[in-house]
Amino acid sequence: MHKGRIEAFSDGVLAIIITIMVLELHVPHGTDLAALQPLIPVFLSYVLSFVYIGIYWNNHHHLFQAVEHVNGRVLWANLHLLFWLSLFPLVTGWVGENHFAATPVKLYGAVLLLAGFAYRLLVLSLLAVHGNGSRLGTAIGNDRKGILSLILYATAIGASFVSPWIAFAFYVLVALIWFIPDMRIEKTLAH
Repeated sequence: MHKGRIEAFSDGVLAIIITIMVLELHVPHGTDLAALQPLIPVFLSYVLSFVYIGIYWNNHHHLFQAVEHVNGRVLWANLHLLFWLSLFPLVTGWVGENHFAATPVKLYGAVLLLAGFAYRLLVLSLLAVHGNGSRLGTAIGNDRKGILSLILYATAIGASFVSPWIAFAFYVLVALIWFIPDMRIEKTLAH
């Protein structure tokens, strides 16, 4: 199967997710800067989730640049990833509206962990189609960055039992690790 439809569908779903998230930012009632203060937690959770969706979109795009074709397993793995990403608006809103309370921060971390796991499954599904010796296999290598992310998400969920802010710092750290697109794929495709 050609990869074009999976890319277009994924792009559309991610665009809708971002649109839903921004709709949670409500116009403040008031005309002074103090009216913005209650929006700060909602805005901070939105910014982090927007960055995460951007990271997934960017890396998904890079991943599929190294892909020749897909099969049914890849389609389901991609849908699995999109399912977890589609929960970002829910957990983002819950974290922001409740000012980073412990339970919403834990669930936010669980969704991040499961989205990271789903991305890993997508990569493994693509490697099963193309082989470890393919351009994709060469680019991905042992995927230390992806595995480290999963470990950091799990650590953050544990840390949220101590302090939601420590967990949030871990979530920001993982976003910073992935902020620059996956250069492994770009380097492999350039050669």
